[in-house]
Amino acid sequence: MGRADARRARQGSARRAKQNDKKSGIRRFFTWKKLLGAFLGACLLGILGFIGLYLYVDIPKGNSAAKLQSNVYKYSDGKVMARVGELNRESVPITRIPKDVQRAFVAAENKTFYDDSGVDLKGTLRGVLNTLRGQGKQGGSTITQQYVKNYYLSQEQTVSRKLQEIVISLKVDNKFKKEDILAGYLNTSYYGRGAYGIQAAAQAYYGVDVEKLTVSQGAYLASLLQAPSQYDWASATPAGKKRVKERWAYTLDNMVEMKWLPSADRAKQTFVKPQAPKPLRGVSPQTSYLVKQAKQELFAQGVDESEFEAGGWTVTLGIDKNKQKALERSVKRKLTDDLDPKKRKVDGDAQLGATSVDPKTGHIVAMYGGDGYPKHWTNNATRSDYQPASTFKPLILASAMENNAVTQDGVPITPNTIYDGRNRRPVVGGDIAFAPPNEDEHPYGKISVQTATNNSVNAVFAQMGADVGLEEIKKTAVSLGLDGSKIDAKPAMTLGTMGASPLQMAGAYATLDNHGKKVTPTLVKKAVHPVDGVETSVPLKDPIGDQVLSRRTADTLTSVLTGVVNDGTATESVKNTAYEAAGKTGTSDDNKSAWFVGYTPKLVTAVGMFGESPKGGTQVTLKGTGGGGRVNGGGYPARVWADYTQSALGGNTGAEFDLDTDLGAGVPPTPTPTPSKTPSESPTPSETPSKSPSQTPSSPSTSPSQSGSGKPSDPATPTDPGSSPPPDGEDGGDTGGRPTGGNADGGKGTNSLPGFN
Repeated sequence: MGRADARRARQGSARRAKQNDKKSGIRRFFTWKKLLGAFLGACLLGILGFIGLYLYVDIPKGNSAAKLQSNVYKYSDGKVMARVGELNRESVPITRIPKDVQRAFVAAENKTFYDDSGVDLKGTLRGVLNTLRGQGKQGGSTITQQYVKNYYLSQEQTVSRKLQEIVISLKVDNKFKKEDILAGYLNTSYYGRGAYGIQAAAQAYYGVDVEKLTVSQGAYLASLLQAPSQYDWASATPAGKKRVKERWAYTLDNMVEMKWLPSADRAKQTFVKPQAPKPLRGVSPQTSYLVKQAKQELFAQGVDESEFEAGGWTVTLGIDKNKQKALERSVKRKLTDDLDPKKRKVDGDAQLGATSVDPKTGHIVAMYGGDGYPKHWTNNATRSDYQPASTFKPLILASAMENNAVTQDGVPITPNTIYDGRNRRPVVGGDIAFAPPNEDEHPYGKISVQTATNNSVNAVFAQMGADVGLEEIKKTAVSLGLDGSKIDAKPAMTLGTMGASPLQMAGAYATLDNHGKKVTPTLVKKAVHPVDGVETSVPLKDPIGDQVLSRRTADTLTSVLTGVVNDGTATESVKNTAYEAAGKTGTSDDNKSAWFVGYTPKLVTAVGMFGESPKGGTQVTLKGTGGGGRVNGGGYPARVWADYTQSALGGNTGAEFDLDTDLGAGVPPTPTPTPSKTPSESPTPSETPSKSPSQTPSSPSTSPSQSGSGKPSDPATPTDPGSSPPPDGEDGGDTGGRPTGGNADGGKGTNSLPGFN
């Protein structure tokens, strides 16, 4: 080995020695023995801490019954609307509860109850971690823990409360028999309908004492505990009914697994629907709807249902007492006084719902839900199972403008754009063949979008849907508050075939009225409850949200919708010189629903009329209601709207729309210069075609004056004889026959258009 090689070897050895010195320095601090010792030390400290906590924390006195009191609901001005809630609890000994029913609750909530220590450490640790993450009430609990939470502690979700729950649960399990703990759990749990305890629940849901409950009924009551308001059969959504039946089956299957129910008996079990709930005592029919809706809003924002039902809350609503009474009177004057179910069977099928909103605050100022409990449990103002029909069409135009959409010929879509309104005109550019009829097969010619909106021309909006893109329209509708799960992005959606509620449609139009800032109609203004003797307000979401449409788009739509009131399908019922108004009619095929959604600068109100069979609640036609023929949006709904709006505004009718747009019927037409009468300026034959009916859909209209009514006398509209509106102000958005061409569900052939025939 040469000198150079020896020098390199020495240098390499020195580097390795330094690295080994560094490693040995780190290892001096983090040897496996020290790490193990630190871990064991931490465990020892934790055990000692828990032992200290166990010795320090005693089983407190039960507090649930002492806290129970009424909840107070107030109008927006602070006056009391209703006091709701009384102690609906009757404790019963375990011997009165059938053994099968006891086991149903154990099977649903805690199969190991009879053998465990009262605490599910794994589930509890998960609950603590979720609490630290701010994820709310997630994580498992035993029946013992739930009983401790119900009877000894509050419902708050904090780590300290969770630790208390663990310690007290261990002590309770050590002190009491399992049968006593189960009895306490069954007697303190909240089942919905104001019922605390299984005896109150048995009466509330099945009208029997607890001894008479069957195993099937017990399984339903056990399933309720997970989400009482969502699983109450009388008011649950279809999804809620599906989930509670699944949990009912899960409970019975667990009983079989635990050998508490023979398989043969399980096979015989059928789901027993509970009876209808009893109306609230001393509460008017409309107030019952308001109380229920207020509770649903609070529960959706995180308020614990059982804690709320224990009482002591003061809930202030946005309801204006005078407007609420005005809405109820208008429904009576303009609809129900006209109905005689004994004389006409169809009159007994008519239901009406309405929601009125202040567009500046987003608060619901009046709501009409129907005949009230116990005649009609469904709140017609919030139901979303009927089609909004042509009231959806303005949202298509809003999406077109917001997305800078163009026609098939590249012309920007505005209220002045000319479309072909021929009856059953096949849509160009869509993926599915679609050729919907206009109402009464009316043969419109070349008309502006404004005219098509005034007269609700199906052919125009079906084509516009293809031009804009159905998915883009769906996005716009969802951003305005409609339920995306109910919108199928197929051509038929352009006719408003999805489900929507008056509440949702009021929110969408209120957003237009609010210059494009999102309005989510909200009933509750303030909710206060006592915490350790101090009144505490619940933080609530602001009903006014972000800008979801540009102001120019929103204001243009308002301008367009004034044309429907002044020169369209709502003219006969709504036009009133006392106040400015904008709105849209809608009528689904076969008259199963009829709508008017309208607004002034200060008030937005959606009125929906629905045909519903009293037996079974199926959708039926409204034809013949009130002794007339077809019911359309410009009839009863518009009359109720106009009568209510006049009363609600009172003397405050002078406000005008503040619009940032130069488009639509609400904008005065641009004056045409008067030509000088000189021979040299006389028009020649070659200059006259500008007023001929030869315009094509690709020919844009650049003058605001082309947003007129479409009548032959309108010089700004092509003089095609088919461009005049239908007679009697009927809603042109209602299909009068079965569309031809394609299938709404994607197949080829006839488009069956569910709900439109």
